[in-house]
Amino acid sequence: MQPYAACYAGHQFGHWAGQLGDGRAITLGEWDSGNEQTWELQLKGAGRTPYSRRADGRAVLRSSVREYLMSEAMHYLGVPTTRALSLVATGDQVMRDMFYNGNPEFEPGAIVMRVAPSFLRFGNFELLAARQENENLKNLTNWTIQQYFLHLQGEDKILLWFKEIVARTASLMVEWQRVGFVHGVMNTDNMSILGLTIDYGPYSFLDDYDPDFTPNTTDLPGRRYAFGQQPSIAYWNLGCLASAIAPLLSGTEEIVAALETFEDIYSTKYQSMLGNKLGLDKVKPEDIDLLVALEDMLTRIKPDMTIFYQLLIALPIHPEPEEAVLNHFKDSFYRAPEGKEQELFLNFIKTYQERIQKNSIGPEERITRMQKANPRFILRNYLLHQAIEELERGESTLFGKLQEAIKEPYSGKWDAFMVKRPNWASQKAGCSMLSCSS
Repeated sequence: MQPYAACYAGHQFGHWAGQLGDGRAITLGEWDSGNEQTWELQLKGAGRTPYSRRADGRAVLRSSVREYLMSEAMHYLGVPTTRALSLVATGDQVMRDMFYNGNPEFEPGAIVMRVAPSFLRFGNFELLAARQENENLKNLTNWTIQQYFLHLQGEDKILLWFKEIVARTASLMVEWQRVGFVHGVMNTDNMSILGLTIDYGPYSFLDDYDPDFTPNTTDLPGRRYAFGQQPSIAYWNLGCLASAIAPLLSGTEEIVAALETFEDIYSTKYQSMLGNKLGLDKVKPEDIDLLVALEDMLTRIKPDMTIFYQLLIALPIHPEPEEAVLNHFKDSFYRAPEGKEQELFLNFIKTYQERIQKNSIGPEERITRMQKANPRFILRNYLLHQAIEELERGESTLFGKLQEAIKEPYSGKWDAFMVKRPNWASQKAGCSMLSCSS
């Protein structure tokens, strides 16, 4: 082997951070699977690299378990992602200050082997642009297209390549919003040029629906990377990539136009996705008000996102007494709606029932469509926290169950986990509060 660590740069929390690089990731090489697919094999947490700066290049069990399980969970949810091949405990004790607040502690060390066709990031191209190494920038871009975008040919292949990255990134954002995933640290060095979810740190799924939710303590109070901000941040990050590769083009007009396609691509796919979650035959212009009302209602009522949609699947198509409707959804409420909020909720349900009665598809197809779009199992932070605590005690029962449950997120086999976040987890470190070291 000839292991290496990649050098790249990035914008972190909206500011240019300069040179960064793989501080604790070491690529061992590539494996050719024999079907025109190669996999880059990378160890995370195996030790220092030239880009570790003052850090030790190690990873702890806590963060390694989180990456190992979540990258696989996202794969089975149908979200583009890097994968995890193995998780190994090192037996070493690693010093970490979980919240950077002056309280370091020793934690057990671990290493994840993660795999992807490529771990290239927006930041790889930003670094060369910042250094004004245009020849290297051109070589890297052409090599990337030849390796991973071979279908793109001709004199305008760089522009076509950027357009495809825009489309892939827009699609990825739709998938994140579909399942309620919050990345937590969408710096440009954490954005994949293949449109994959990459670098699992202070992530979380939504429990209660909150567009302002960020699991990352480093992101407070600005909440730049909150759930509802993710699409706009993706667009901003794509703008940074566009600026980086602009020197390879004769002008900027075409790449700006390509960047601006993001909004239409995202909007069209997002509306279609919501239509599937609601079981609509097709999202028509007159349905936009319903989609807006849905998000307004969810934002104000803040039900458990996953449980709400599951209960919506089981909702009778014909209106029922208000008390029966509220009782049907009671297991999704962290706080039962009252007054105007209750009225808002009931009005939405009534409007929704009226709409699905106009569907051109039958009830079975509607339900099938909703079941495919709405997971029953998500890897909630409190479950991860409990599994990590067990592993640190030498137990692996919950870890084993989660490892199996993530493979069947749309089935009812693991409904024992389909419960709201417990009260104790609302302010528990490692559940609701995470940092970039997570």
